Amino acid sequence: MKLDLNNLTIHQARDLLVRKEVSSLELTQAALERVHQVDSRLGAFITVTEGLALEQARRADRRLGQGEGEALTGIPMAVKDIICTKGIRTTCGSRMLENFVPPYDATVMAKLNAQGSVLIGKLNMDEFAMGSSTENSAFFISRNPWDPSRVPGGSSGGSAVAVASGEALFSLGSDTGGSVRLPAAFCNLVGLKPTYGLISRYGLVAFASSLDQIGPLTRDVADCALVTQVIAGYDPHDSTSLPQPVPDYSQSLIPHLKGIRLGVPREYFGQGLQPEVKTIIQAAIRELEGLGAEVDWEVSLPHTKYALAAYYILNPSEAMANLARYDGVKYGFSAPEAADIWQAMEQTRGLGFGPEVKRRIMLGTYALSTGYYDAYYLKAQKVRTLIRRELDALFDRFDALITPTSPTVPFKLGEKVGDPLQMYLSDVCAVSVNIAGIPALSVPAGFADGLPVGMQIIGKPLSEAILFRIGYAFQQATDWHKRTPHLEDCQ
Repeated sequence: MKLDLNNLTIHQARDLLVRKEVSSLELTQAALERVHQVDSRLGAFITVTEGLALEQARRADRRLGQGEGEALTGIPMAVKDIICTKGIRTTCGSRMLENFVPPYDATVMAKLNAQGSVLIGKLNMDEFAMGSSTENSAFFISRNPWDPSRVPGGSSGGSAVAVASGEALFSLGSDTGGSVRLPAAFCNLVGLKPTYGLISRYGLVAFASSLDQIGPLTRDVADCALVTQVIAGYDPHDSTSLPQPVPDYSQSLIPHLKGIRLGVPREYFGQGLQPEVKTIIQAAIRELEGLGAEVDWEVSLPHTKYALAAYYILNPSEAMANLARYDGVKYGFSAPEAADIWQAMEQTRGLGFGPEVKRRIMLGTYALSTGYYDAYYLKAQKVRTLIRRELDALFDRFDALITPTSPTVPFKLGEKVGDPLQMYLSDVCAVSVNIAGIPALSVPAGFADGLPVGMQIIGKPLSEAILFRIGYAFQQATDWHKRTPHLEDCQ
């Protein structure tokens, strides 16, 4: 029976490489062939690095042949196009940076390169990570492999599509308000938003600096733990990096939940939650109970209802400040004809940024302007403190909280583009995690009308090991994560 090289987990591929039953070159060629077969339809990749990937695969095979391989040596992967890659363009899904080639690697890329992983390419995204559907890319939309008429989530939509469709064995995305977890849920993958500071942001193009984090998207929890193990850790290049040792996450991968206490916040199961999603998540929680967890179904987080409003003040305010650097002078797009420097800056930003980026710049400018700062930005920061305190209090009682990752299944392409508020509501289950700087893991929990549903596991700071334990035990008892999309409609 011929091996399906495109739908292997990392640990399966690693075993095959060690036993010399397959080579990194074969894995890489299979990934590139899948890109050629389906990506013109799915739109996962902005840049495919075919020549580099084949050379990296050959180098990996030489290392493996000498018994020198590490956990990710020879594994084909891809990264969101907001993560800097030396000598390879990094566009952020924007015309502003369409031809920008970084002179250095992000820390996460340096770590993956040191492992000998194989870069297939850079992945499509909402422009500057601003969006929930990957419809805001300046270049093209991405489509969900489970139903190409639907969105894959955002902003790391390309990162999810690449793994779900077998174009890479894992990917990296960034999560500012659900941008790893939402695509993971919509594409039947595992996605981690880590504790703020666990994974270096050095080389991650800034969107909202107090919220952004890099996270992996993988086929199962064991893979997610493995990738996190490699890319986590203190980095002196990042002033927000935590000087904490990284635990051995593999030790937490045990198949039961005895002694684990779980809370179910009622605010995540109210108005706006699709009934089918509610039924699936409740069934998943009962599965966790069957695995030995103690579950309290009557937990409350009263300030959750203010989280989305606070997020959409903090997020645009930080974005406005970070995007001020794109002035047509230092790097990136520059308007070709202008009478003076002010007109050049206006034309550069007017032509270089898309409508969603401009919308958030205007929202942030308003929130930080004289006379409105106290009423909006300062109040949002106070709400942030209340949300964090409320969560801290619950984590004195519980090891983790369980919620839906998204209130709905993947929605139709174009369904919410004309209504920014409805699009923002897609993030309602995710944003509190970023506001509080805590970790959350999305795992496949079932299907509604043939479309994936994700369960979110939220923990206190630096509790990734517990999240992996819960997710791993759930996956030992279920097979939702093993299901893959039929790609006939995508070829």
